[in-house]
Amino acid sequence: MKIHKHEAIIVGAGGAGLMAALYASKGGADVAVVSKLYPTRSHTGAAQGGIGAALGNLDEDQPIYHTYDTIKGGDYLTDQAAAKVLAENAIEAVIELEHMGLPFDRTDEKRISQRRFGGHTRNFGEELVRRACHAADRTGHMILQTLYQQCIKNEVNFFDEFQVVDMIVVDGAVAGVVAIEMGTGEYHVFHGKAVLFASGGWGRCWSVTSNAHSMTGDGAAIALRRGIPMQDMEFFQFHPTGIYRMGILITEGVRGEGGVLINSQGERFMEKYAPSVKDLASRDVVSRAIYLETRAGRSIKDRGYVHLDIRPKTVNRFFAEEGRKDDFIDDGYVERKLPDILDFCRTYLGVDPVHEPMPVQPTAHYAMGGIPTNVDAEVIIDAAGTVMPGLYAAGETACVSVHGANRLGTNSLVDLIVFGRRGGMQVADFVKQADWKPLPADPTEEIRAEFERIRNGTGKTRAGELRAKMQESMMDNVGVFRTEETMQQGIDELAELRERFHNDIAIDDKGKIFNTDLLEAWELGCLLDLADVTARSAISRKESRGAHSREDFKKRDDENWMVHTLAYHDGNLQTPTYTMNFERKVDLSLWEEEKANGVPEDKQKFRPKERVY
Repeated sequence: MKIHKHEAIIVGAGGAGLMAALYASKGGADVAVVSKLYPTRSHTGAAQGGIGAALGNLDEDQPIYHTYDTIKGGDYLTDQAAAKVLAENAIEAVIELEHMGLPFDRTDEKRISQRRFGGHTRNFGEELVRRACHAADRTGHMILQTLYQQCIKNEVNFFDEFQVVDMIVVDGAVAGVVAIEMGTGEYHVFHGKAVLFASGGWGRCWSVTSNAHSMTGDGAAIALRRGIPMQDMEFFQFHPTGIYRMGILITEGVRGEGGVLINSQGERFMEKYAPSVKDLASRDVVSRAIYLETRAGRSIKDRGYVHLDIRPKTVNRFFAEEGRKDDFIDDGYVERKLPDILDFCRTYLGVDPVHEPMPVQPTAHYAMGGIPTNVDAEVIIDAAGTVMPGLYAAGETACVSVHGANRLGTNSLVDLIVFGRRGGMQVADFVKQADWKPLPADPTEEIRAEFERIRNGTGKTRAGELRAKMQESMMDNVGVFRTEETMQQGIDELAELRERFHNDIAIDDKGKIFNTDLLEAWELGCLLDLADVTARSAISRKESRGAHSREDFKKRDDENWMVHTLAYHDGNLQTPTYTMNFERKVDLSLWEEEKANGVPEDKQKFRPKERVY
């Protein structure tokens, strides 16, 4: 066991982790970033279409409009004060990225270029607005590279290919983490005054997902097992346009540039489901529309997918029908604006989007739920908002709840930058006045025993087999549409898979050096925990809201369910029990402000109401 001592430990090297590390180091903290990947391979690099900020470079825009879209897109489960912080901080954050050297696309006047995106409007939903700041269709990649360079410049310490597997808690406060060095199999203890989890999501719970193989929710699962509740886990976003069968993301930016969804009858079907904004409705609305078209027998070749068409001849026809006389695209425009998307489709599908429509289907994409935090990234452990000393979270692994029941497009990158930065500042302030917690005699004892159990297992079941069954069950039972019956079936199947994981698992590689067989088996345990808490949270919420669509409770129920779900794990790895708490009220501060100022009900912008697109 090797011990490293740094004031601030950042777990994860994506956009949130790097931004937190940068700002913690700027604040004078000694920072270590611990990541199972090299930073430039983090999943932030897969974000394509843009980062939202009300710069108003092409259309008149204001942060309050961005706030409204975020709350409406989240189906009013969004904490309204958090949405306001996100929208107001986004402008400064994006300009800062530009000053750091991020190569945004430019307008003719050399300002940051912006494109349309789903759910982005101005004047409180009246008209679509260009808000997404972009660097071609590789915006996340550029953010990752820019922040990594800045962290290197600021002498942040990096421990790459160290997989964090446990959190050290002493007297109710965090004291560090335990990691395995992948290259040697050795255990390392990172002793810190503060720990910030920025370890990403868990889309690999589902079989069709845009998430990388490494997105197994390690940080969230570790926190869950150490007594931290998970908030709003029932809400997992399915992005409507994943490459058919593979799940690789086709950015919403394609539709922002004019792309349309077409069914087997050649209809632009989103006109039926969202007459105002059509293909640029929020993601939950579009995903459900694709499933409904499939059920009605209007998917392409009856195979469960539809076409996404960005061919200039198609797009220009619809531009003309909509009266958009100044908008016109040609082959060169598509090549310039969407180079990575064209490459994906040509490489993986043999389809050239300039001349052929792309086959797409909904793909598990983003966790709205996660480790509960306040707007300063401090982890909270109960409905009253009690902060756990020294523990922070940011990015997809956290739940601020700024995304509510359904994240608005581009807000993932805004979330990373805004709350990663706020978390880094808070960490820097905390470590200046915090004392070092003493480490236990052997901080690795419990997690070492769990890894040895997996390593020495003599059963007949391989982790890959269980993972595939879990993903299939989650796709079938806890997918876009849900019922009590299907979700209970999913819970029962997960219980059986967990029993096999603990009593019948075996791996082939018994060694220590780069033992991915062992590490992926442990990651499966994380996925099983997160899949289970997702299904149990979903079966507990007796309504439909945002990405949580129940066919046995089809309507949103604001009277009874304008609350966050907090799910607690009892720490038993083999047969856990969960406690559900629904006492944390959704923050409706902007609506309360409207009422206090005497705004008539029919003029109130932030009152929970039916979402109409």
